[in-house]
Amino acid sequence: MAKKDPMEMPVEERLKTLYQLQTTLSSIDEKRALRGELPLEVQDLEDEIEGLTTRIENINAEIKEYESAISMKKGDIETAKASVERYKAQLNEVKNNREYDTLSKEIEFQSLEIELCYKKIKEAQYRIEDKKQELAENREIMDDRQQALEVKRSELDEIMQETREEEDKLKAKVKDLEAKIEPRLLTSFKRIRKNARNGLGIVYVQRDACGGCFNKIPPQRQLDIKMHKKVIVCEYCGRIMIDPELAGVKITPAGTEEKKTRKRAIRRTAKKADDAVPESED
Repeated sequence: MAKKDPMEMPVEERLKTLYQLQTTLSSIDEKRALRGELPLEVQDLEDEIEGLTTRIENINAEIKEYESAISMKKGDIETAKASVERYKAQLNEVKNNREYDTLSKEIEFQSLEIELCYKKIKEAQYRIEDKKQELAENREIMDDRQQALEVKRSELDEIMQETREEEDKLKAKVKDLEAKIEPRLLTSFKRIRKNARNGLGIVYVQRDACGGCFNKIPPQRQLDIKMHKKVIVCEYCGRIMIDPELAGVKITPAGTEEKKTRKRAIRRTAKKADDAVPESED
């Protein structure tokens, strides 16, 4: 059997299908609401752990750089010491004061280089100690976050396991209903639903008012809604409106409850009046 083109569907059927879609999506929202803030908490912990991992990697890279710098400075010290020894040996063979002064200056310069290298090594070692302490603190925080993440994931998985099967069925129903709705109308509905605080894109009329924002609807507009001739939106909140009867919702007439309350009140008043009348004497 060929599928019915959504464009050819009468407005009445479009509205009915759209309302079915809304109730199905609301059921999915309820299932997701059971998870509460857990998905966000899990996401936040995952993001934090990712940030900590990057920070730990950067700290390790910095430690390696300092260690490499220390190795280089130690090599420079050995080279400078060798130069000092060589210049000292040459001092014994100088022939004039100018050569002696030149070699003395070289020995002094290399000695200063050695001292500077030792200073740089000491600074790098201090930095390494600081970085190792920072690394230990970050690893401790990361272990704590990992444990918290495992607990939160376990809670979330437990809740999702309970609702997954039913949610999958609802999602399949949503897909089927969406295929029956005109694309332009579906796009409008999704946009309205996204902007609505309670996720309602289509609502039925309740007590002569919009079921979304509860603003009064003029009688002529109510009549248009009941006629099912065109898609009508609330002029206040922009939600699509549907007749309760078409939505399959039973509405108790506004006056019924009031009449019942009034009858009870009258009976109570009458009873009190009877009790207040004194018995006649014979």
